[in-house]
Amino acid sequence: MRMDIPLFAPFGISGGAQAVANNVLVTLVLEDGTVGYGEAAPLPAYNGETQAQVLAALGRVREAVAGREAADWRSVAASVREFAGGSGSAQSAFEMALLDALTKRGGVPLWKFFGGAGTELEIDMTVTTGTAAEAAEAARDIARRGIRMIKVKIGGAAGAAHDLARIVAIHEVAPGAPLILDGNAGVSRAAARELAAGLKRAGIKPALLEQWLAKDDLDGMRALHEETGWMVAADEAACTAADVRRIAEKRAAQVINIKLMKAGVAEALDIVAAAKEAGLGLMIGGNVESILAMTVSACFAAGAGGFTYADLDTPLFLAENPFDGGFTLDGGRLSVAHILAGHGVTPRRR
Repeated sequence: MRMDIPLFAPFGISGGAQAVANNVLVTLVLEDGTVGYGEAAPLPAYNGETQAQVLAALGRVREAVAGREAADWRSVAASVREFAGGSGSAQSAFEMALLDALTKRGGVPLWKFFGGAGTELEIDMTVTTGTAAEAAEAARDIARRGIRMIKVKIGGAAGAAHDLARIVAIHEVAPGAPLILDGNAGVSRAAARELAAGLKRAGIKPALLEQWLAKDDLDGMRALHEETGWMVAADEAACTAADVRRIAEKRAAQVINIKLMKAGVAEALDIVAAAKEAGLGLMIGGNVESILAMTVSACFAAGAGGFTYADLDTPLFLAENPFDGGFTLDGGRLSVAHILAGHGVTPRRR
């Protein structure tokens, strides 16, 4: 079903802004009556997916999965992929709902299903696109929340000088905060060089340069790391395990941002395996998602272990929460330890 959740303010990235999270809630029922819930969070400015496309994909999937054995979830997920029409968020929503139901039935928390390596993560919080003054105020709010790490959306038509002014304003407000600078593939090579030079003049060393360049520009990504000496993360460039292997071969990035919405949970597990095999660092992220999908991602990353970065802050941007349960936050410390079965998130009764 459609799930339209308003935001406190538009969430802007280099490709555009979103004032309402036009998401989709998936409800899946096992033969014994156990119910699982999943969420699709298409983000047109990120990868072009829309709510209408997700609904159409899930309509095709329904007939393909009826009567299948839930315990064979990876086989079922592979069948779903044939009908999902390339919609990663539809694939992810179905797999979330299936795994929620499966682990509920077994009385197993989802974080333990994913490996049980841990139950806590440190999250960042995002400063979306906007003016330098708005960026400074957002950074103050992040500090007031007790969140240490700040992610800054950059790129797009405004240019490198505009982004530099915003980053400097944030650094002045929170000089000790590690900064993740996220271009969402919206920074040209020329703008990247200009921005990097400006940051060095200002004495600002980012913790991570996340997907500044076009997703296919692996040579440029490698050069960006070599020229700056700063770590580069691949996001839009890393949607499958095969992508990660290409990135590793090209030495194009040192960190992989894994988002369940890209291609689903099963593929994300394969991406983790490929990244670990190549010695690449791990980051968990997402689109503009509610507490439901973000909790699944938190269980995924905490349970699998080895994730240095966690960008799971979008529930903080939503003006409404249609759910009960989910991860808890204490400043920047996220915990899923209290979840006893499944992902622990259920729709509120209206």
